[in-house]
Amino acid sequence: MASMALQLLGFFLGLLGFAGTIVATLLPHWRSRAHVDANIITATGYMKGLWMECVWRSTGIYQCKLYRSLLALPPDLQAARALMVISCLTSVLASLVSVIGMKCTRFARGSLIKSPLVLSGGICFLCAGLLCLVTVSWTTNEVIKNFYNPLIHSGMKYEIGLAVYLGYASRNTETITVRRHGPFFQYF
Repeated sequence: MASMALQLLGFFLGLLGFAGTIVATLLPHWRSRAHVDANIITATGYMKGLWMECVWRSTGIYQCKLYRSLLALPPDLQAARALMVISCLTSVLASLVSVIGMKCTRFARGSLIKSPLVLSGGICFLCAGLLCLVTVSWTTNEVIKNFYNPLIHSGMKYEIGLAVYLGYASRNTETITVRRHGPFFQYF
């Protein structure tokens, strides 16, 4: 049987992964590039996210513009948006189901449904982690493929942004949650 402390550790790691997924989804730093002219004063950084494009100038000005039309976006960006939103919703579902099924809660105390509930929560955390992992991996692949494409002008090439790294880190936290979550110790 898994201990209550191990279940709580797994749950809090799952919440940490969920928070990282939300922040990565909202940040505009999925793709970034910097443009520096001959004069360092005119340095400009460009960032593209799932919801907006931002420009940062070395003078301290930071401007963001939301994408206006979903249909005008490229298909990979539409899919990334959908997968990240579904990952966040699945994490919410996993959190709710896990709380109900954990040993430290009073819901269905002594019932046979408690163990399958916490197992379902762990599986939902795993699914949410995989959805986010697919999205950040796909974005990484697209950025690298476009970066080394000789047909794309060097001024239009982007690099991997910080939100992608945050997505990787939050999904690793989610995977650790599933490995350490109570139900797997109870059944195996």
